[in-house]
Amino acid sequence: MKIDEFDYELPKELIAQQPSEKRDICRLMVLDRSQGTVDHKHFYDILDRLHPGDCLVLNNSKVLPARLFGVKETTGAKIEFLLIKRLEGDRWETMVKPGKRVKPGDSVSFGENFRAEILDFGPDGTRIVEFHYEGIFMERLEELGKMPLPPYIERESTLDDKDMYQTVYCKEEGSVAAPTAGLHFTEDLLAAARSKGVRLAYVTLHVGIGTFRPVKCENVEDHHMHFEEYYIDEETAGVINDTILSGGRIVSVGTTSTRTVESAAYFDEASGKYLVKAGGDNTGIFIYPGYSFKIVNALITNFHLPKSTLLMLISALYDREKILEAYEIAVKEKYRFFSYGDAMLIE
Repeated sequence: MKIDEFDYELPKELIAQQPSEKRDICRLMVLDRSQGTVDHKHFYDILDRLHPGDCLVLNNSKVLPARLFGVKETTGAKIEFLLIKRLEGDRWETMVKPGKRVKPGDSVSFGENFRAEILDFGPDGTRIVEFHYEGIFMERLEELGKMPLPPYIERESTLDDKDMYQTVYCKEEGSVAAPTAGLHFTEDLLAAARSKGVRLAYVTLHVGIGTFRPVKCENVEDHHMHFEEYYIDEETAGVINDTILSGGRIVSVGTTSTRTVESAAYFDEASGKYLVKAGGDNTGIFIYPGYSFKIVNALITNFHLPKSTLLMLISALYDREKILEAYEIAVKEKYRFFSYGDAMLIE
């Protein structure tokens, strides 16, 4: 399968640069796989597509204000950090720009009593750094860091992004990009779903560096995903499994929630069904056409970049040609694309 099979034309003006004024007023394209239809709704209409006994699976990972701007202590050169992953203590794997100016032994200052020492080179051009500071690290990061908006949002992040680039249910700190399908949910919408008899299950997958890495292989099968940490607690696994055993649908909110539950799937001999296993692990699962879904029945997602692993994932759930036809319709109807854009329901 060739990477060019997942390409499409996208006018630049359709890439959303700002979030919707209100989370749930964005547009919603509904793809009904059984009928082969495409409907145009608003996100608050999602309630009409959810049924009592369904389970919404949501990723509660919280985005770190992971962009730091500092200066190299010896030269005063401007340096940008993007924190990727906490390793141990105050040591982090970090992307650095411009990387050529920073090598082991260098130090970068980000403000009064907040600096980083470069310890070593990391994988894929990253650096291993150790922070030195006064106070509590996360509080200093909140004070000095900015939200790591994707590069296709061509503006600096603002204070508003610290709210709007988080889901209303975020809890566990650790992501460097938002699980964006969940950005459309409001607390009222989630409460209304619960009142309707829809169960909510919160998993955690910390979105990592792979989000920023394009697929460079000509053959899709040759691509390797970066590993990301996930966790499913016992209560959440129970809710998901009870839903499966009672015949309800698992409606995944976003590709990260999808990758989490599919990574945790196992075959239960007693029931003859796939269920999810509680616990934590690292996953490098790569879902593309030909994959057989074990847990997820329906998916709420955003509109994804051409040739991306996310576009491949949703093409595995439905049909590549049908997905690309829907994207053509979205372009024609001037849907807003990517992180701050509109949403799609595949059911």
